[in-house]
Parts: sequence; structure tokens; C-alpha cells
Amino acid sequence: MSNHDNSGDTPELTLLTTLCGGGSCPTVYRTDRGTLIVQGYTVSADSVDLDLPDGEQLVEIPAELLAAAVRADT
Repeated sequence: MSNHDNSGDTPELTLLTTLCGGGSCPTVYRTDRGTLIVQGYTVSADSVDLDLPDGEQLVEIPAELLAAAVRADT
């Protein structure tokens, strides 16, 4: 994935998959700009001893959600 700043753009989201029906749990969306947006549980970089660049966050999701997203996107 390219390293570009999309802070001014608002992507259009298409739901790929979720593990619940309400969208308030881990979910994967496809955007209209060829990327994915993942909704999950925030993990602090300090808690896993990583140095993240500005603008990035760690998100934890179940492995089955990612597998379902790959199936839904093909």
C-alpha cells in the first residue's frame, strides 16, 4: 500500500464483513479508493513495544474476520 495522506478525503465505505449484525463490533469495509478500513479494538503501541509513525494506530481483530473479508472481496 502506498504511503499517502488521505486526511482530507472522505472515503465511501462498502461493508465487506462483520462478526455481528449491528456494526458495533470488528468489521471490515472496502473504500472507493482501493483500500480497506478495519474496525476493531485499539491496542496501544506502548503495550506491545512498537514505535508507530504519526497517524497510524494498531487495531486488533479476530483472524476469522480477516479470512471472511478476503472471501467477500473476491
